Amino acid sequence: MRHESSFSLEYDTASAAATVERSLEPEIGDIEGERTAAALSRDGKTVRIDIEASDLVALRAGQNTWLSLAGVAERSLAAGRSLSE
Repeated sequence: MRHESSFSLEYDTASAAATVERSLEPEIGDIEGERTAAALSRDGKTVRIDIEASDLVALRAGQNTWLSLAGVAERSLAAGRSLSE
């Protein structure tokens, strides 16, 4: 049985969403294991992360990992913006 979850992260601008997407993209395929896979997509101002896992424990770990990575990307984006102001 496969387990799935999806997260849609919406940003103020398409540029911000593209920056977050570019930050996460190198991790696709790099941090996945035998039990978890993730896909990343963007539509305008929204970044979508789809996670698929073989069991609920792996799904929860995948969710935590990807949301943490997105949080780091968001904080980096905010820090970069504050430096340019």
